[in-house]
Amino acid sequence: MARDVPIRSADELAQSRRAAQLAAEVLHMIEPHVVPGVSTEELDRICHDHIVNVQGAVPANVGYLGYPKTILTSVNQVVCHGIPSHDKILKKGDIVNIDVAVIKDGWYGDTSRMYFVGPPSLLARRLVETTYEALCAGIRQVRPGATLGDVGHAIQTVAQRERFSVVREYCGHGIGQVYHDVPNVLHYGQRGTGLTLEAGMVFTIEPMLNAGGRETRELADGWTVVTKDRSLSAQWEHMVAVTPDGYEVLTAWPGGTGSYAPI
Repeated sequence: MARDVPIRSADELAQSRRAAQLAAEVLHMIEPHVVPGVSTEELDRICHDHIVNVQGAVPANVGYLGYPKTILTSVNQVVCHGIPSHDKILKKGDIVNIDVAVIKDGWYGDTSRMYFVGPPSLLARRLVETTYEALCAGIRQVRPGATLGDVGHAIQTVAQRERFSVVREYCGHGIGQVYHDVPNVLHYGQRGTGLTLEAGMVFTIEPMLNAGGRETRELADGWTVVTKDRSLSAQWEHMVAVTPDGYEVLTAWPGGTGSYAPI
C-alpha cells in the first residue's frame, strides 16, 4: 500500500518555506556567474560555499545516493542530473539548468531554473520560455479538490502546442523532511485522474521538455541523462504548497520573475 501524502501544519509549512527560500536564493546568487568561459565546477564551488558559509545550511545533493557535487548542471542536450566538471566550460549560446537542494534544520528546499549563456538561438529561447510557461500552467492547476492529472495535463497541453515533447522518466515529488517523498508528480496526464489535492500538501513540479523526441538515455557516469536524439532540453522546478484557496510557490525568486510572467 502506498504511504499517505503528508499534510503539513502551519509550523511545518513555515520550516519548509524557509528551506525553499534558501534554495531559491542560491539560484538568484549564482546568476551573474553564469557566463561564457566559466566551468560548471566553478559554479558548483560558488554555490557550495554560499550554502555553507552564508546560509548556514547543508548542500543536500552532496553524497545523496553517491552524487558527488552540490548542484546539477544540465547543458543543452542534457535533460537532468548533469555533474559539474572542470572540463565543462560554458560557451556563448548555451542553455543550462542549475538544480540545487539545501537542508535547513532538517527540512529540504529544492528548485531549478534555466539560464542563457549569452544570446540563445531562437529555438533555444522558445524551448526555455515554453517550458517555463508549462511549469506555470501546471502550478495554476493546484488547489484543494484538483488532481495531479490536472497538473500533468496542463503541462502537456502547453508542450504539445509548441510541438515539444515531455520527458516521462522523471517527475516531481513530495518534499519535506524527506528529499524525495510521495507523491510522484507526473508532467503529463488526464484531467480528473490521480491523487486529489488537499491543503497542506507540498511537492515539486519540474517539467522537462525536449525540442525533439521525448526519449532519453543515461550516460556511463550513472547520472547524466541526455536526449536520445541529441535535441535541446529545458527544465524549471518550483516547490509548491497546496493552500486552502489555491497554491503558494515556496521557491519564489528573491528578485522577482523579471522578463518571465509571474505565476
